[in-house]
Amino acid sequence: MSDIAMSAAEAPERAASLYRAVWRWHFYAGLLVLPFLVLLAVTGGLYLFRDEIDGIWHRQLKVVEARATPVEAPSAWIDAALKARPGTALKVIVPADPTASAEVVIKTTEGERRSVYVDPYDSRVLGELADRGTIMWLMRRLHSLAEFGTVANGIIEIVGGWSILLVGTGFYLWWPRKQAGGRMGGVVSVRGTPRRRVFWRDLHAVTGAFAGTVIAFMSLSGMPWSLVWGEKVNEWANSSNYGYPSGLYVNVPMSDEHLAHANGPTTWSLEQAKMPESTGTGAPIGVDAAAAIVNRLGVSPGYTLSLPGGASGVYSATVYPDDLSKQRVVHLDQYSGKPLIDFSYADYGPVAKAMEWGINFHMGQEFGLANQLFLLVVCLAIILMSVSAGVMWWKRRPKGSLGVPPAPADRSVMWGLIAIMAVVGLVFPLVGASLVVMLVLDLAFGWRRPKLRTA
Repeated sequence: MSDIAMSAAEAPERAASLYRAVWRWHFYAGLLVLPFLVLLAVTGGLYLFRDEIDGIWHRQLKVVEARATPVEAPSAWIDAALKARPGTALKVIVPADPTASAEVVIKTTEGERRSVYVDPYDSRVLGELADRGTIMWLMRRLHSLAEFGTVANGIIEIVGGWSILLVGTGFYLWWPRKQAGGRMGGVVSVRGTPRRRVFWRDLHAVTGAFAGTVIAFMSLSGMPWSLVWGEKVNEWANSSNYGYPSGLYVNVPMSDEHLAHANGPTTWSLEQAKMPESTGTGAPIGVDAAAAIVNRLGVSPGYTLSLPGGASGVYSATVYPDDLSKQRVVHLDQYSGKPLIDFSYADYGPVAKAMEWGINFHMGQEFGLANQLFLLVVCLAIILMSVSAGVMWWKRRPKGSLGVPPAPADRSVMWGLIAIMAVVGLVFPLVGASLVVMLVLDLAFGWRRPKLRTA
């Protein structure tokens, strides 16, 4: 047989081996991440409607009757909150609209942080919760696994990377190949009935084909919150370690406190932003004058106004509305009221802008209700794909076996996959470590040849 004829004969075998290798790692990826993807889909789908759900669940605390009378001054809200819950006021969140309550965050004498909700029109205390104690804050912590500690939070980074691998291998397995009669079953249509495995296979494949790209984007856009990759990229994007363009902090004394620590949750791009220091003298201007200055500067309603933490502290107003262009951070000297830093989305660097846009879309904010509904459909698609994968595996697996897809006959096809996985591992260190572990386990236990049976 000539070399050409031999190559032609080997080509189908090599293609079959590559298909098996990809299928095998698609199975591994699904085994690792599908349970987490279901959790992410459920909690993420709920968090898309956080304002609506919190408004219903915590209606007595968050919703007030709109009135024609003007709202009272922030100092009145703080006084009422401290009377109900003695301690030290840390910040006040002004109402975003005429039916929203004001929120005062207090550090109690026992060291606990509490959010006291106040009717802004008459400073009547409506009730209180633990700071970030709403039902949607719980969904957010569950979504990132932060509720279960640092190690669990690191798992999300691994899940994100494996999800991208899952989507990539899934597209390869779905990609249309020659079928008799040019049929497109399993490519854009679902064959059979729920009693047959092919129905669940097609349902899984077709759903993934339409939702896969968005799932990969969601996995990537969620990485800024990850434990290792997100922190390192944040440091790189803010290499000055200030978080602001250099022109904004020249000749402005900076403290060692960061915005994320002092003001609570902040936009990803400003987590490394350092707080300036007040250098004025005399009596502080007070919270009411500070709020009036912030209002005159045109900061969007719903902003958080953090109070000075000491003699060199500043008044800090931060707001991160759905409209990226209205993101704003303003720091005021507590003695003169002079704006020390006034920073908006337009001042972000190109990396930060791209990251923030991805995060805004990830959270369902960029295009309003259409964004929310679109991502809700994607969340439902993830759940459908996970369920269909489970049913398909259950119908396929041999009795008493995990049902791992067979190893490829031609082991050389693995080198291409290993090279791709190595690139992913270099970009995402925790993902790379998990890939190495899985590769070692696969080579050690998954490639053993079955013993020959004897009569």
